[in-house]
Amino acid sequence: MRRVLITFVSLLLFKSIEGNAQRGNQPYWQQHVDYKIDIDVDVSSFRYSGDQKLIYTNNSPDTLKRVYFHLFYNAFQPESEMDQRSRSIKDPDSRVMDRISKLSSSDQGYLKVLNLKQDGSTLNSLVAGTILEVDLNKPISPGEKTTFEMSFTGQVPLMVRRAGKNSPEGVKLSMAQWYPKLAEYDYEGWHADPYIGREFYGVWGDFDVTINIDKNYIVGGTGYLQKSAFSSKTKKKWRFKAPMVHDFTWAADPDFVHDTRLMENGTVLNFYYKRSLAKEYKENWKRLQLVTEKLMLYFNKNIGTYPYKQYSVIQGGDGGMEYGMCTLITGERKFESLVGVTAHELAHSWFHFVLASNESKHEWMDEGFTEYYGTHAEKEIVGLNQDLYYEGTYERYRKQVLEKKEQPQTTHADRFMLNSGYSTSAYVKGYIFLRQLRVLLGNEAYEKTMKKYYNEWSFKHPNPNDFIRCAEIVSGSELDWYIDDWTKTTNNIDYKVVGLENKNKGCLIKLERIGLMPFPLDVLLIMEDGSEKKYHIPLRMMRKDRPLGVNINKLEDWPWANPYYSFFVSSTKQVLKVSVDPENSIADINRNNNTLTNENIE
Repeated sequence: MRRVLITFVSLLLFKSIEGNAQRGNQPYWQQHVDYKIDIDVDVSSFRYSGDQKLIYTNNSPDTLKRVYFHLFYNAFQPESEMDQRSRSIKDPDSRVMDRISKLSSSDQGYLKVLNLKQDGSTLNSLVAGTILEVDLNKPISPGEKTTFEMSFTGQVPLMVRRAGKNSPEGVKLSMAQWYPKLAEYDYEGWHADPYIGREFYGVWGDFDVTINIDKNYIVGGTGYLQKSAFSSKTKKKWRFKAPMVHDFTWAADPDFVHDTRLMENGTVLNFYYKRSLAKEYKENWKRLQLVTEKLMLYFNKNIGTYPYKQYSVIQGGDGGMEYGMCTLITGERKFESLVGVTAHELAHSWFHFVLASNESKHEWMDEGFTEYYGTHAEKEIVGLNQDLYYEGTYERYRKQVLEKKEQPQTTHADRFMLNSGYSTSAYVKGYIFLRQLRVLLGNEAYEKTMKKYYNEWSFKHPNPNDFIRCAEIVSGSELDWYIDDWTKTTNNIDYKVVGLENKNKGCLIKLERIGLMPFPLDVLLIMEDGSEKKYHIPLRMMRKDRPLGVNINKLEDWPWANPYYSFFVSSTKQVLKVSVDPENSIADINRNNNTLTNENIE
């Protein structure tokens, strides 16, 4: 009874936030798909078969004549695009390397769709790697629903990347991307991207999934467990329902321990980990449970309310990976590492599963935002040194710039020259983007921006413009220059102090903008007696500056086109030192020229 009530309340929440946003003059719309899946798993061969029924609603203004399904497990076959890319890129993922090319037939993965029908009529389809291309017998007009039915078979690959059987820690089944998944169609058209290495973009809907598996296995994953019952002497059925998610993931192992923690707000936290873990690791998993509750409370407070009533932390996968209402993480970790990966993957629930930007095109909006909030939560809850963390992040970014390996954040996630280029763009530059935005707006406007963004764009696949418009509306500033230069180009920030001239009645300060990307500047003057003077130089194209603290003097705007800027400080004391960005709050790529000292004063 309780689970049914929770699902109903969640559905009311989801429905209440539909249709509030617009893009330009066009009303917002998105597709919807409901899944009913019933599978039978053979744990001796790691093969499974099942039936899938999808009710697809075309909310777009377009008539659809084709649809596409993702067949992710086909990536784990020799000569797949994932295999070829891993063997050709200069810095392959150490978990993949050439392993796919060496998989035996019984360790390869596959998904095969059989008897595909639309509203009872058989359809023609073509398998193209990890995509099933389907020609429709009956086009789907705007506002229409259609029903797809199919049988399918799959073979779970050996654990190579994210999903598979027999993980290095001995977890039997990490079942992500395991079913034929309908591709997303949005205002930009179809997104039938092959599975090469990056992450996922999907259609929201309700899932009803039944898993028939060996009776000794414990199953956990996305959704609310409805019931589990023996279907035979050797097998047991596990049924889950998940409202308004865009994926469904599960894991299973006969050795799982299942712990639960009920939060005061009613959210149930589940923890699945192997009974055979060493004592140290099992103790870490016990300690993790209170920390996970604190993490969720932090994200609820600082981003917005988690809309589901369940979340599961599950030992499995190949590192840490976010999924609907759950994460798969490796479990043999030191406590600090276990907390760190849990903080990051849990934060994804807000950015990947509730907001859900297209990660092939805007991966930094998920990974970077997640990294920012995950590390801030760690700082508050377990004392992570945020300043030290930022310095490491900044150095990763600076190295990419100086080695001329940086690519714009608009680069498709699968088409970066290097894996390190992708990670810098997604995690590092995405993290720095938010950190600098807080500097631009000030704390109050920044906090209001994030709340507005989450409230207005939950369950709507926001793009970068949707986010920055929230910041502009809250702050009154013009910020297109910021998002354009930081995300669409490789322009960088580099300011230099070029002059410090003490005169009879004061000092003339001269600055230079070397980098093409502008930024409003804080300037600190250290006087000969050790006292300080603080100044702020607004950026003209921003049109409105952030509120300034006490004892900070506001100077004239700096117009971007002029690479030089000077100002005079009236004072009877000489200036000993001038520093721009004294708190290292912006990612200036050359801090060595940010300070100039008057060598005539000892």
